[in-house]
Amino acid sequence: MFTANVGTTDRILRILIGAGLLVWFFMDHGMGPWHWAKAAFGVIVLGTAVLNFCPLYKVLGTKTN
Repeated sequence: MFTANVGTTDRILRILIGAGLLVWFFMDHGMGPWHWAKAAFGVIVLGTAVLNFCPLYKVLGTKTN
């Protein structure tokens, strides 16, 4: 479906950052727009790691694998 363009090191960093943002989201009880931005960015970053594909890399013609 997608051509993999995220390398192993990049993938591990994305998993750590995405999981960290989601943990921060659930531990923090704020309700402002930045609170929800943490969750959205965490899901996007974690999703790109799981799919091993980054749409922004595709647009920019970049690969880390």
